[in-house]
Amino acid sequence: MELSPEYNEFRISVPQEFENVFTHFYFAENTSYLSVTKTLLPTYQTILLFCFGESATMSTREKTIIGVDKCMVFGPVRQSFEYTLPADCSILVANFKDDAFFRFFGKVPIEQSIRHPDELLEENCFTDLWHQLKKLDSTQEQVNHILEFCRPYLQHQDTTSKLLSSFENDLLNPVKVIAEQTQQTERNIQRKQKEQFGYSLKELNRYNRFLKAVKIIEEETGKQNKVKWFTIIDECGYYDQSQLVHDFKHFMNISPARYLKFQQEICNPKSK
Repeated sequence: MELSPEYNEFRISVPQEFENVFTHFYFAENTSYLSVTKTLLPTYQTILLFCFGESATMSTREKTIIGVDKCMVFGPVRQSFEYTLPADCSILVANFKDDAFFRFFGKVPIEQSIRHPDELLEENCFTDLWHQLKKLDSTQEQVNHILEFCRPYLQHQDTTSKLLSSFENDLLNPVKVIAEQTQQTERNIQRKQKEQFGYSLKELNRYNRFLKAVKIIEEETGKQNKVKWFTIIDECGYYDQSQLVHDFKHFMNISPARYLKFQQEICNPKSK
């Protein structure tokens, strides 16, 4: 599917001060007269979405249709989902990084829950924020306003969470290493990871393996090369082809070959 020229989308980077809070902001608008539907790859991030103009909709894997009026929070996004922007609709999405959603709200959403952020705070501040954003002239002004809005509420990231966010040695067990460094039990590290990040390290490792496979597919098709599935299996650490297929069906409910065919319709925030 080729998007119409009236459908615009782009990323907005964040200042260095907020790089451990948000990975980026994402903006999309549909100024055509037709609805546009895209599929979002899982990101393992919690997102805060503001909707302007006509209401956007999200469709879960169970085919539940959810309307987005002003704003909502969703995540951590463990599986792909479809979203539709009708004519005269735009969205602005804040992508929280690591434990930043917890540091802002003091909790993480219930697994795969979709709800209005005011429900988490028991205040109407996000509805008020939406009205403030609606009055601003540019997307950059809106992003700056959200950043300033967040600043007073953000808690500092503690030592354990910093170590969990930055651990990069694939050969070592991060839970064991961080437990020894911080003189805590491994169970306590696992509990903190789940409570503050919203997912386990085991889940994250599986997702990163899947994401690596997606990246190789996109790179090979971008070069107009034939995708070598057994090379992907080897480079990404899959046991066999069935495990690769199983991961694609788990995260996206489609096979790798089907992803290859329809990847132009799929939004991969990690590759932009």
